Amino acid sequence: MKGLKGRAPLTLTLPAGLAVAFLLLPLAGVLTGAPWSSLPRRLSAPAVTEALGLSLVVSGWALLLSLVLGVPLAWLLARVSFRGKALVRVLVMLPMVLPPTVAGVALLQGYGRRGLIGGQLSDWFGVTLPFSTAGAVVASAFVSMPFLVISLEGALAGLHPRYEETAVSLGASPLRTFFTVTVPMVAPGLLAGAALCWARALGEFGATITFAGNLPGTTQTLPLQVYLLLQNDPDGAVAVSLLLLAVATAVLIALRGRWLGPRGTGRGAPVTAPASASEDDVLLPGAPSGGPGSVPGNAPSAGDAGDRSGERSGDVPRWPLAARVDGHARVGLEVAGGRTVAVVGPNGAGKTTLLRALLGLTDRATALSLRLGEQDVAALPPHRRGIAWVPQDGALFPHMTALANTAYGRTSQGASTARARVEAQEWLDRLGVGHLAHRRPGQLSGGQAQRVALARALAARPRLLLLDEPLAALDQTTRAHVRHALRDHLAGFPGVCLIVTHDPVEAVSLADHVLVLEEGESVQYAPPAEIARHPRSPWVARMLGRNAWPGTTTADGLELRGGAHLVAAEPLPGGAPGLAVVGPEAVSVHRNRPTGSPRNNWPGTVRELTAHGSRLRVLIDAAPGVVAEVTPAAAAELGLAEGVRVWVSVKATEVTLVAL
Repeated sequence: MKGLKGRAPLTLTLPAGLAVAFLLLPLAGVLTGAPWSSLPRRLSAPAVTEALGLSLVVSGWALLLSLVLGVPLAWLLARVSFRGKALVRVLVMLPMVLPPTVAGVALLQGYGRRGLIGGQLSDWFGVTLPFSTAGAVVASAFVSMPFLVISLEGALAGLHPRYEETAVSLGASPLRTFFTVTVPMVAPGLLAGAALCWARALGEFGATITFAGNLPGTTQTLPLQVYLLLQNDPDGAVAVSLLLLAVATAVLIALRGRWLGPRGTGRGAPVTAPASASEDDVLLPGAPSGGPGSVPGNAPSAGDAGDRSGERSGDVPRWPLAARVDGHARVGLEVAGGRTVAVVGPNGAGKTTLLRALLGLTDRATALSLRLGEQDVAALPPHRRGIAWVPQDGALFPHMTALANTAYGRTSQGASTARARVEAQEWLDRLGVGHLAHRRPGQLSGGQAQRVALARALAARPRLLLLDEPLAALDQTTRAHVRHALRDHLAGFPGVCLIVTHDPVEAVSLADHVLVLEEGESVQYAPPAEIARHPRSPWVARMLGRNAWPGTTTADGLELRGGAHLVAAEPLPGGAPGLAVVGPEAVSVHRNRPTGSPRNNWPGTVRELTAHGSRLRVLIDAAPGVVAEVTPAAAAELGLAEGVRVWVSVKATEVTLVAL
């Protein structure tokens, strides 16, 4: 890329240079034609200072009006789908392309004395906008507000909704989420839009003179003063133009340097974690015995007892889950408090949709009933359901420290800042990241960020905890460490935890039960051991590393869909859908057709060899696709390699048939 930059073709360089000259020459003319010797006197003339003061007042009020009206409009365009949205966006951009005088005429027809609502404004409220300072403000806001809306809409569109959704799940109301999460995270775009809006309002001329006139002290702003001076004092017009040019240039330089610069160099860029912040930093021995509630898992305080009900075991509250979800995900669940359920299934099965339906954040599925403890919360808004969500990347708020992130849920629920920070520090200590409390997310490693995200969710005292592939973004070593910490803290959580995962190790090690979803339907719900022994889904069997062949049961085994026949020692009643499950270690590989006891033999071709611990997994294209496991010595002895022709065999006693 650097080489390309150094060899720009002449056919592009020449017109680009002409474009720069075309734009620069008029501005250079202002600089060379400025009356430098009399500049201070001309700019300090009473008429100029009066126009400058009025310009600042008008542009300031126009900016305020644009912020009050434009920020909600930008949010609506970026976050809400509604009929006529494209038309609204066209209306927003229209003042940017209208000739200024046409904009002034439009304002007269709308807000003038004989306009659509001008008469009502005058008769009902005594407000007359044309030829008044208020009219100049309206004209400036009309042409400048689009700059704010378009800039902020782009910033909001670039902000992933998961940050706002996570804040809502922690108990923050939509309005609190907007001011504490959305606005700080889009601050660069908001500031850039506000600066452009103000600069455009400061330089407005055509709409103002058409709608508000050119009245000294009332509507005569600096651009109108330039127009007046051009007729009587051209040097004075150049001097005032130079002032406006300097202001516009300063605004653009500030925007380019701070808010519109290359990603990673401007305000809010993430900070790389120091070299000392390794994963070993988070593996602190032990955890404090104190913490929020009597057990890890958010036992309610005395102040919460009045609005929380649950099954109790001794002094520890339990929050069982009973839910029925319909839509893209159709699931019924009843889970005792203190249990963890792993939700597994192929991509598009409805796993994340299920979590979002429980949260109340999607229209694709709806929780028809959702009971936590003794309360049905399905009709409550998301921030009042008592459900905490940890998305795949944690969604830590980048403008807050780890401590502020962790305290966010409790402060959103009404706890004092001091109390919330004490509880947050205790949770961070429990998860071994207390010493990182004052770091921002950009200074945390992947494992550290995941622990902070988990601490934030637990500190919010949820009744239901939802984890959407919480370890997927971590490397294997870090994943093992965080999984161990997660298992320890889920053991004391009194509510129900649902974990979406594609990792069979996570499902087996973390969950009491496994819920298998396929195409939005519940295929199997059973303990991990039962899932491993009798998977009722080919996808789950393959996820567990087993061969899974669907077909139709026969008197002696299974007729596979590909046409092959499989003999089983314990067949099922014939004529029904079934699934044959065979462990890869039970598959034998031969170079020649085997003789002897195996009753299931197929020829095939080696497609791939991969390391699996101390053994090799061999993928073989045969009548049914087969995965076999062999030792490296056996692979060398057989001369296994991609493309080698082999025979595979499976004993009938190694075949497990499952009715579907």
